[in-house]
Amino acid sequence: MSRKIIMPGGSGFLGTSLANYLVKLGYEVVILTRQPSSTKNHIRYVHWDGQTLGDWQKEIEGSYAIINFTGKSVNCIYTKKNKENILSSRINSVKILHESIKNCSNPPEVFIQAASLAIYGDTIDECDENGAHGTGFSVEVCEKWEEVFFEFNHEKTRQLCLRIGFALGKEGGALEPLLKLAKLNLGGTIGTGKQYISWIHIDDLNEMFLHAIDNNQYSGVYNATGPNPVTNKSFMETVRKVLGKGWSPNVPTPIVKFGSFFVMKTAPELALTGRKCVPKRFLNNGFSFKYENLEKALHEIIHE
Repeated sequence: MSRKIIMPGGSGFLGTSLANYLVKLGYEVVILTRQPSSTKNHIRYVHWDGQTLGDWQKEIEGSYAIINFTGKSVNCIYTKKNKENILSSRINSVKILHESIKNCSNPPEVFIQAASLAIYGDTIDECDENGAHGTGFSVEVCEKWEEVFFEFNHEKTRQLCLRIGFALGKEGGALEPLLKLAKLNLGGTIGTGKQYISWIHIDDLNEMFLHAIDNNQYSGVYNATGPNPVTNKSFMETVRKVLGKGWSPNVPTPIVKFGSFFVMKTAPELALTGRKCVPKRFLNNGFSFKYENLEKALHEIIHE
């Protein structure tokens, strides 16, 4: 059996962490990137443009799995152009990967799409994989993304979609700016603080990907998040506690909106909305979490 894993768009925080994890387990990892082809830390980087067939498709033939991370970052201001790029980058990559699989005489055993919990919108109701979808731009992107992913079925390639939560890890990711603020004694509650954060330690997320790759029972949609989501208020309190910081002033919603647009150059909804998601299907499949407690997870990331 081939041990080659293809990771389109895998040069970001999540992809790099997973690639390093898989290499340590003995897998061959190939990351498809818009950068020039190269090899670094036992990982091969192969150039592609994310929307047309090219020499990169030779990597798909005979591979074990594809894990697609491709998509313009949502950490930006939602201008018309950025919205178009956010959607098209996701849709185009899924379509061309489907085409590449169809062209294979020996296709990969599994095609995994890294998606988002944002499909559930802004809600405090608990959401498992059957939860109602929300409304708004982010939800529409997620729906169209998944629709394109599942509209093609491959006879020999299992397909599943992981809706990923707020991944916590070292050296990057969404946690990094929050830690910087907290270290400056600016780690207070954001907005109302009632919005939920469905968090997961990066080690558990990597293990989820491994389970999805290696177990034929996995197919369809899964929430890839931890079992214990918390409110923003509780999350920031725990961050301050682990850092040894005391009380920090709350950041009112108008200030968050102003800072998002003019300082962080990003959409304020990323900080002001949330969802309370649980990984029901992973739990039903017997998945065991290493980090179920937020304080323990943050302590490992910050101090170990």
